[in-house]
Amino acid sequence: MYADISPLILGFIILFASLISLRFGISVAILEIIFGVIVGNIFNISPEGWMIYISSFGGIFLTFLAGAETDIKLMRSKFKESFLIGLASFLIPFITVFLFSYYLANWSLLASLIAGVTLSETAVAVVYFVLIETDLANTEIGKTIMAATFMTNMGTAIALSVLFVNFNLYTLIFLIVSFLVILFGYKYSRLIFDNVRFKNKVIEPEIKYVFLLLLVFMFFAQLGGGQAILPAFILGIFMSQHFVESKESIEVKKRLKTVAFAFITPIFFIVGGLKVSLALIAMALPSFIGLLVVRQLSKLTGVYLVTRKYLDTAQTYTTLLMSTGLTFGLIASVFGLNAGYIDQIQYSLLTGVLITSAVIPTLIAQKWFFPFHQEDMLDQ
Repeated sequence: MYADISPLILGFIILFASLISLRFGISVAILEIIFGVIVGNIFNISPEGWMIYISSFGGIFLTFLAGAETDIKLMRSKFKESFLIGLASFLIPFITVFLFSYYLANWSLLASLIAGVTLSETAVAVVYFVLIETDLANTEIGKTIMAATFMTNMGTAIALSVLFVNFNLYTLIFLIVSFLVILFGYKYSRLIFDNVRFKNKVIEPEIKYVFLLLLVFMFFAQLGGGQAILPAFILGIFMSQHFVESKESIEVKKRLKTVAFAFITPIFFIVGGLKVSLALIAMALPSFIGLLVVRQLSKLTGVYLVTRKYLDTAQTYTTLLMSTGLTFGLIASVFGLNAGYIDQIQYSLLTGVLITSAVIPTLIAQKWFFPFHQEDMLDQ
């Protein structure tokens, strides 16, 4: 008889990463990525189909939750700061990585454009996860960072769509369906969340309702060759008001986080690590180092110049978190690989840079540049 050991390994990594995170105060998302890389390369384990789908859903789910944490009033009041930080965070790395890939690494035009798009994003999943873990999500600086992250990824999503998506009837259907789902979620979600027949039920109809909306995005995005992350984030923003209207709706959001962080999002981070081939990266190490240095320097420089001017506190912390990459970059690189724009080596290089950028800046930010002392957090 054949017994699939992959779920057992996933379960062990999920629990072990959580225990280490609690013991040493390191973000559990970072540990899950690192363990994924180790297991994938030492034991030659590749993600299976079901793992890849759950991982994709996990990225969409995290993006939705990140949008649900957005303070719309603060976003409006801080629009100039978040827009300029997001613009610098997207545009400068996109241009510099493209130029490096095309002129120095001698990649093709399309491969260089994929590289620019992939490495221009800021990891909404990592940023949101870190802000939640460190209790910064409800602070002004945390909400400003999330708003700037949204602006960055909007630029990445637009660039990927404009440069590579072949617009057809199914793409139009995806856009129409996305608009209708966002409109429906904004106007009618309270009929679900405030319905006395649904409240505090063990079958969790509210959570299943959110899952259905996100699955609709995923289906029509795949059908139309689009990306579900951007509409999922916008849906989260528009539904954010529903999650603060009552004690029951606040409790629904807490249960959504419990479901996400216990099983779904760990698979997203672990699978991201499993996909990295250290052997292929070693074969093209100069390109890997070059991409990493160019990407990080352009991110850090661009973001810091803006944050230094427009933020009163936590400039370095904001800059480091904004320089992380993972969520949408993974989607862009997978798209490039499946479409034949990049090969397996280029994919491993880009994914390796994303994961490195997710790990190192986050660790530095948390250890040396955390914006509040513990007693300050208690006063928030």
